Amino acid sequence: MSGVHLTRTEENRAEVDALAGLLGGVTGVGAVLGDLNRKGRAAFPWGRAVSRAFTWDVEDRRTPRWFPQGITTSADAEDSERVEGRAVVVVAWYFQDAHGNNQGSRITFVDLATLRYRHVLLVQPRLTKGGGITLAPLKVHAGGIVWRGPYLHIAATSKGFVTCRLDDLMRIPDERGGSHLRRLGIEGDEVASYGYRYVLPVRLAYQAYADEGHRKMKYSFLSLDRADDPPAIVAGEYTRGEEANRLVRYPLDPATSLLLSGADGTSRPVALDTGGVASMQGACVARGRYHVTVSHGPWMPGSVYTGEPGALRRHRLAMPMGPEDISYWPSADLLWSLSEHPWRRWVFAMKRSAFDR
Repeated sequence: MSGVHLTRTEENRAEVDALAGLLGGVTGVGAVLGDLNRKGRAAFPWGRAVSRAFTWDVEDRRTPRWFPQGITTSADAEDSERVEGRAVVVVAWYFQDAHGNNQGSRITFVDLATLRYRHVLLVQPRLTKGGGITLAPLKVHAGGIVWRGPYLHIAATSKGFVTCRLDDLMRIPDERGGSHLRRLGIEGDEVASYGYRYVLPVRLAYQAYADEGHRKMKYSFLSLDRADDPPAIVAGEYTRGEEANRLVRYPLDPATSLLLSGADGTSRPVALDTGGVASMQGACVARGRYHVTVSHGPWMPGSVYTGEPGALRRHRLAMPMGPEDISYWPSADLLWSLSEHPWRRWVFAMKRSAFDR
């Protein structure tokens, strides 16, 4: 018995429907991929295992407010490894501002063929007693994400994780868009969204709990293990070594891409390991082995640990400084990751075979 579990909340159907009614309906992923408005460029960061990389435009490379954290791809989303005929990377960012203006978290869709991309703001719609609707930012660290089928699962640390349905993506019409770049909210028919054209509302949450006598799990990062039957979400927690560094697996329902759960909405892991390493930033399973990223700060190259929990082997200087989450692309046999620090921000692929040695 693992001692930890997740409990699913009710879906925010009424809230999502109300927001869709205000904005003229949903658009889905296809609309965003057809409306990419920023351009990245190929890059060549240092890292022994790096085989391909790109970076953001100047604004996103340098901003001290938005920090990229989680990564998933169209290879996680669909067995064909394509969505709308495109190879896509999705990155999650969290906002950090000393002045208290917390804009929450956002995701970014990147077309790997063109390196064009667009940011989408994550929001929490809420109904008022008077029948109106309000919007709040999703304030989570977003240290890991998994796109599977119609759902995007987003790590929320001690809260568990939250889940969005990508069919709920909405575009704010030009006539409804507010001009307030530092505000999120609804006034009459006008929607202010910090200047973002697209928003994605939270559909439900998986709240973290622990049984008596056990420590609650921190869901710092997520990945997909598609080799499991059924496929599973792999989650882990970031600690500095003072506590056990746990890795856990929750099976997905193949019919829905949501967690398998009991009648009471509770999901329990099929495995929990305490043999992780300190300062884990991400972990995925590729060809039956764990691949764990560890950062050594903003100036030292990161490490990848491989093997089984409790017997992980360190590969030094494998990736750029400040690495975060990690995701596996099976057909290309590539591990995708990303780095977070201003002016040292890359999204990069590593050959999995580089860690066989």
